[in-house]
Amino acid sequence: MKALVLGAGGQLGSELVRLVGPESAVRHTEVSITDAGAVEELVKSRKPDVVFNCAAYNAVDRAESEKEAAIAINAEGPRIVAAACRRNDAWFVHFSTNFVLDGAGAEPYAESDVPAPLSVYGSSKLAGEENALQEGTHVLVVRTAAVFGRATGRSFPERIVERARAGEKLRVVSDQTVNPTYARDLAAAAVDLAGQRFAGVVHGVADGCAAWDEFARAALAESGYPAEVESITTDAFPTPARRPPPAASLEGRRRRLGEKPLKKARAGRFLDTGSELGCGG
Repeated sequence: MKALVLGAGGQLGSELVRLVGPESAVRHTEVSITDAGAVEELVKSRKPDVVFNCAAYNAVDRAESEKEAAIAINAEGPRIVAAACRRNDAWFVHFSTNFVLDGAGAEPYAESDVPAPLSVYGSSKLAGEENALQEGTHVLVVRTAAVFGRATGRSFPERIVERARAGEKLRVVSDQTVNPTYARDLAAAAVDLAGQRFAGVVHGVADGCAAWDEFARAALAESGYPAEVESITTDAFPTPARRPPPAASLEGRRRRLGEKPLKKARAGRFLDTGSELGCGG
């Protein structure tokens, strides 16, 4: 598979590059997905079979005051890349988020459920999904959640351990349930789906769920660093952007179609070890 990985420097992008080859890597400092001319020239000259887009504006809270930047990258960027892929006969795999959902339902969300984002970030990501699917010909949107890895030093488990070592008090919300998804597992699943020429929307998450405070404790246990985690409610930790409530966890047609689910999330996977955590699955 000849591929391009846009946003190759992040947690997921670096894992995709590891799988499809170093020549696939395109960092945002090289080509911005908001630059239509540069994206067109890149896809036209490199002639990939598939383009993976990991480039995104991920500052969830800052997006509330930087709406234009979030829309440019998360909404218009996917449109630009999808159009370039269509014109150059390349498959397009775009990554999205559970933040496009409102969590109002009682059950984990399937791809057929109607999105209803609660924040600027979620709205910009939903617009990106819609733009990619409308503009492209062969498009797969992979919605995921709580991705963590070890390539960048910015994953949730690493930040928790760093804060504990710095002696910071750890207060973590207990009423937001997510599917912690290891970037390496997600990358492998995405490459597999691209190879099978899946199209449409797929939920790509780990087979298991946890509250953020549970995830934090598991990370500390795996690191061998003793620290207390105080469980708090979302109301006690106000943020500019509204988060989806617990029910915004995902399940997906990948499993229903008989594919292997992603491995159960392991908070210590950034250390290549770990105990399973989850509340079902």
